[in-house]
Amino acid sequence: MRRALVIGGRRGIGAAVVQTLALQGVDVTYTYRTPFADAAATSRRLDLADRDAVDAFAREQEDAPAWDALVHVSGTTYDTLATVMDQDAAEQTMQVNYWAFARIARAVVRPMLRARSGRIVVIGSVMGLHASQGNASYAASKAALLSYVRTLAIESARRGVTVNYVAPGFVDTEMMAPYAAYRAGIEARIPAGRFAQPEEIAAVVAFLVSPAAGYINGAYIPIDGGLTASLGIQRG
Repeated sequence: MRRALVIGGRRGIGAAVVQTLALQGVDVTYTYRTPFADAAATSRRLDLADRDAVDAFAREQEDAPAWDALVHVSGTTYDTLATVMDQDAAEQTMQVNYWAFARIARAVVRPMLRARSGRIVVIGSVMGLHASQGNASYAASKAALLSYVRTLAIESARRGVTVNYVAPGFVDTEMMAPYAAYRAGIEARIPAGRFAQPEEIAAVVAFLVSPAAGYINGAYIPIDGGLTASLGIQRG
């Protein structure tokens, strides 16, 4: 049975990834940040903002049996204009969105390389390549994540490990709740006319971690309903 580790699997996209992989017969372990009553036996509490906790978790993975797949979903947002960005808040965003993955991936990839097999998928954002007002810190962290993914991909390819970056646009999750008042306007800019569902992101992830995706490596895959394809072309 294939085994997968999902970082951030309690809610939203992460929960959809966990469910989708489990339905395909994958043995899934996932992490979560906030304690909850019905946590599964295969789940682990992990706060990515806590560097010591991340390091301890990563050290456990270095000499453990290789995972067949690592899916990194967790992330945080920090919305403010670039000119008034608070460094402490920006550094925490970078810790959660970039450094935590870099540390965990460094540990998890070692057993994969020894096994000469493995799949790593990162849930990033279209903001990793495209600017949006008020998103300097978040976008910078996602851009750093993309650069790391591409580098890790070319360094690991000859030993059978693939590393890919999935870039959702707007997804119908709790993260979008603060922007409910703007939803209609946002959807009007998306060629598909709607937000993505978490299950649509999970379906792509499930393919990327499957044996059939062995030649997809270092890819940036937008799942945004055509949003970034249409940027800069405004009519009417």
